[in-house]
Amino acid sequence: MTGYTKTCLRVFTGLLTLLALTVAADFLPLGVLHAPVALGIAAAKAGLIAWFFMELHQQSNRVRLFATAGLIWLLILVVLTASDYASRGWSR
Repeated sequence: MTGYTKTCLRVFTGLLTLLALTVAADFLPLGVLHAPVALGIAAAKAGLIAWFFMELHQQSNRVRLFATAGLIWLLILVVLTASDYASRGWSR
């Protein structure tokens, strides 16, 4: 088995483990922590996919910087959208 195949199998196993955690978290009575736990697991899955399948681990620091900047920009847009949505009820 080549090194690439072993890496793909490890990532696959990691993604399946995170999937099992997602399903298990759905059945736990987490209350208000349900959404943050699910989003944390989803972020871990996205990180695995970006790191290995988009091959960020083999790229230069500049490519990693731009990938991180894109993620930060996405987070800014999500936070601004959520704050706008949350503040709409205050004007009534």
